[in-house]
Amino acid sequence: METSRPVVRTRAMTVGELSRRTGVPVKALREYTDLGLIYTLGRSPSNYRLYDTDALWCVRFIGELRGLGLTVAEIRQLTTAYLDGPDGPVGSHLAELLHRSRERLRQRIAAQQQILDRIEKFETVHQAELAEGDLCWAGDPRGCDLRA
Repeated sequence: METSRPVVRTRAMTVGELSRRTGVPVKALREYTDLGLIYTLGRSPSNYRLYDTDALWCVRFIGELRGLGLTVAEIRQLTTAYLDGPDGPVGSHLAELLHRSRERLRQRIAAQQQILDRIEKFETVHQAELAEGDLCWAGDPRGCDLRA
């Protein structure tokens, strides 16, 4: 005997309601929709974009991937890879994107570490002036050289 699953009807959400429910700005949701990352049910008679509850999952998944450092363009690549071949190796594609994200993060950390190193060097060189509150720069046109 064949049984059918009951059809669950969900009320369509506008982009504003999707924004309120997810905390993602309307502008970002429109961008995600335009890029094909979130599907709409179509438009309301008032021309509002309409979404179902699947959009909630999509937005959360995009947020999770963004939280891992993936760019919107990379998320789109991943989505395209999935849609082009749902039986294909999406996991390996995601692994490559995570590797890229990790490398970008390491580069940003290294750049920030260089700034920290420069701060420490500056403080070491100018420790006395910083303590006295009278730091003059060499060649300062305000005449720091003359105050000595």
